[in-house]
Amino acid sequence: MEIPIYVPRQTVQDMERQTDPVYEVHSIESGSMSINGLGDHPLWNEANRLSDFVYPWNEGDPPPMSFKALHDPDWIYGLYRVRDADALNLSMEENLKAAVLKSDRVEIFLRSDEHMNPYFGLEMDPLGRTYDFEASLYRKFNAGWSWPKDQLMVKGDLSEAGYTLEFALGKPLLNKLNLLKKNKLQAGLFRGKCISLKDEIAEFKWISWVKPDSASPDFHIPSSFGELMLL
Repeated sequence: MEIPIYVPRQTVQDMERQTDPVYEVHSIESGSMSINGLGDHPLWNEANRLSDFVYPWNEGDPPPMSFKALHDPDWIYGLYRVRDADALNLSMEENLKAAVLKSDRVEIFLRSDEHMNPYFGLEMDPLGRTYDFEASLYRKFNAGWSWPKDQLMVKGDLSEAGYTLEFALGKPLLNKLNLLKKNKLQAGLFRGKCISLKDEIAEFKWISWVKPDSASPDFHIPSSFGELMLL
């Protein structure tokens, strides 16, 4: 996909005056949650269910998907459920990071503020493989960065009906990166729906919680973020 030149339509001050959508993250006791990729822990029943996902650049409604989150003193937990019988395009390329970028996947981007300098991303496919990155606006990637293994857990489960993806992010790293501030995380929630994979060439439809202010597919811009509020 051709990467467009980013020309902001609004100033940072304009964006700060707007109200971003907010998802409330309920708290749980320390050590009470475990993830296995199935999303079957009883504590998930205490989480808010977010299902307001859209096709920003395609007509119609996307296949059903939902997001839930919980947090304890040490971790923030996330759960994606994707209901889509066509979500089975998975690249088997030996380079694991490259394989994720050619597979159906769910994503979360995190930033400290609207300047996005830097911002961080986790792109996770149904097999639990992860493409992680640090970048700055616009699409300036730090190729040498990766999420510390002791601050990240990712588990996935794939079925004919779709897939489930659970992840956990360590709060110590979120604090160190200045991402978690006043019990709030600025986050973008996305899915790349892989509609074809031929000879390791993938084609996607893109799905988002927030509709970005861009005429062409692009989540790497300030208007693609909402807010996770930790209660």
